Amino acid sequence: MLLFLFRLFAALPLPVAHALGRFAGRAIYAWPGKYRRRLQANAAQAGYPSPAFARRAAGEIGAMILESPRVWFRNEDSLARVVSDDNDVVSAARAENRGILFLTPHLGCFEITARYLARQMPMTVMFRPPRKDILAPLLETARNSSAVNAVPANMQGVREFVRALRRGESVGMLPDQAPGVGDGVWAPFFGRMAYTMTLPGKLATQTGVPIILTAGERLPKGRGWRIHYVRVPEPLPADAESQAALLNAAMETLIRRCPDQYLWSYNRYKTPRGAPPAPAASTASTAG
Repeated sequence: MLLFLFRLFAALPLPVAHALGRFAGRAIYAWPGKYRRRLQANAAQAGYPSPAFARRAAGEIGAMILESPRVWFRNEDSLARVVSDDNDVVSAARAENRGILFLTPHLGCFEITARYLARQMPMTVMFRPPRKDILAPLLETARNSSAVNAVPANMQGVREFVRALRRGESVGMLPDQAPGVGDGVWAPFFGRMAYTMTLPGKLATQTGVPIILTAGERLPKGRGWRIHYVRVPEPLPADAESQAALLNAAMETLIRRCPDQYLWSYNRYKTPRGAPPAPAASTASTAG
């Protein structure tokens, strides 16, 4: 039934899906509660305290949810609506023939970026199994609807990543999820310390590949998406804390290109169980 419902959503014209999603997102945001408070607090932390901004961000979360079925089940039609002004960033990295690590924050349509790249080069991404079994058939279908190779977010997946990078291929992962204890360090993110995963820095250091951050900006009136790329400066710092700080700063740069499309409702500043207390941030960010 859930798969059937999502296929119905996929049949909606993209402008209609985005409009319905934004309406639903704003309606949910209007209800007081933890979700609304967290979205407001995280946006304000980054320099966006306006209530109007928070409402727009909530609407974009709804648009993100309702556009996903279209990306999953109408893959070719969705990719035909993608443009990019930054393709030279990827072309230059590919010319180096040493693989590429793509990091995709929860910004815009993060379902479209790997699919777009997979048309140009072999692409492997990590996925986390759904917490609810009812979602498993849906996500399995979604993963198999493109040329992207999906591997689990565990040691097996890490080994697959290393092998792919050493073959000169590309891999992709979400860098702004809070990792478990032992897999992260504290680093500034929009002026507040966030427990940040160390895996991207480890992979790049071990395999010698460049890191490129990417996001699929949602275009107005349901026209599609614009892919952005930001290459992380090399060489990376030697220690994990400095690597994490550098990657978070690069994410901030990318997010500020379309800040209302970031997932501000995510509990980015949580302290994982067993992790040391967060130190004070040494720098602060302001809105650009």
